[in-house]
Amino acid sequence: VYMSSSHVGSMGGIMAIRRGETHVAGCHLLNTENGEYNVAFMKKYFPKGGVKLIRCVGRQQGMMVAKGNPLNIQKFSDIAKEGIRYVNRQKGSGTRILTDYLCKQENLNTAAIYGYDREELTHTSVAAGMGIYSAAKLYDLDFIPICIEEYDLIVPDHAWDTPMVQQLLATLKSEAFKEKILSLGGYTVENPGEIIPLD
Repeated sequence: VYMSSSHVGSMGGIMAIRRGETHVAGCHLLNTENGEYNVAFMKKYFPKGGVKLIRCVGRQQGMMVAKGNPLNIQKFSDIAKEGIRYVNRQKGSGTRILTDYLCKQENLNTAAIYGYDREELTHTSVAAGMGIYSAAKLYDLDFIPICIEEYDLIVPDHAWDTPMVQQLLATLKSEAFKEKILSLGGYTVENPGEIIPLD
């Protein structure tokens, strides 16, 4: 069994599931109405069901900044300070939804944030902006924690009983997976592989 991964953002994953192009898609979409992750999007994009939402991991999201934090960024709202250049994720990605939500919570005018309209497609291509701890660690950047997000998996019903998906679920539930993911830093693990109720 092998896995082929494509970095298309959470909304891209949902659309790939709807088009029947994938067995599994990652999802970390914040419901800005209640602060919960993923469930509202499953109800919106799969109103007739046909998918299962599987608990995966919690990911530490935060600000990735240059080593030594030369601009002394301490909190999210610092992206609006003069002299700070911000690099954003693409619209539709879970990180972009979170970033837009945080800007609204902090009453930040995104038009006044230098670079806010510059978008990158992956966490590893953002040099100064919101991202996950493991990407900051990989590139030896400093990291300012902001929140823990829920990163879950969407599995269409037609793929559920396939050997590949069943092996993935077994891996998620294994002690080896838990040890490996925690060794990376920036992750939490709570009942990976369980089905999250959608009602």
